[in-house]
Amino acid sequence: MKARIAATAQRLLNLYRQEHVIIGGWSAINPVFIAEATDDVIKELREMPTGKMLIRHIENLRNGKTPMDSIEPELIPYGGLMAQSSVTDTILSQKDISELQSVLNSFTPDPDGLNRIRGLNVVRRFGEEWQNAIHDALDKHPDMQNQWAVVTKTYRAYQLWDMANQIINTPLDERARAEIQADMPEYETYLPMFGDAGNDLLGRLRTFISSVKTEDNA
Repeated sequence: MKARIAATAQRLLNLYRQEHVIIGGWSAINPVFIAEATDDVIKELREMPTGKMLIRHIENLRNGKTPMDSIEPELIPYGGLMAQSSVTDTILSQKDISELQSVLNSFTPDPDGLNRIRGLNVVRRFGEEWQNAIHDALDKHPDMQNQWAVVTKTYRAYQLWDMANQIINTPLDERARAEIQADMPEYETYLPMFGDAGNDLLGRLRTFISSVKTEDNA
């Protein structure tokens, strides 16, 4: 049951992030949020990156603040991350910059490297907005911004690795398969970062999606 709830929450996040490539846009996916965001799914979303923003959007839909064909501007996702508008005024102290620079210089693109980054006080203070907040705060430090891009790409790669494994082990319906297909460009970009294991997982994901389609059409 827990796995199914987590899978549903992840599917809703995928829809939220990929609205711009889904026919019908918010009009098509907002009813899905209303139908599938049970109390258990909402609880799961609270623990996921950008999940609290999606929860706010769902609450706005349910209380009528937001029309079913729309979304509040401040809740629009940006490239799968948080909208930049909320963090553009971020300013880091010299101590923050020095601390961040030290860890970026020794960053390794693996879970340990990500844990060290996310454990920094300067990163933790921004909560779910940490990726865009730090990026915006480094606008006068282009070299560090480039280093930060490696961090965010690594983080996304591990997210997709976990999602792909979860997908393969979870029964999917036709709508879920369509959602995954919308995300395939990201899987194809990031999973090869894991070498042979990533390419193998990507191949299994493609096969799995194709087999679901075949079974649905049988």
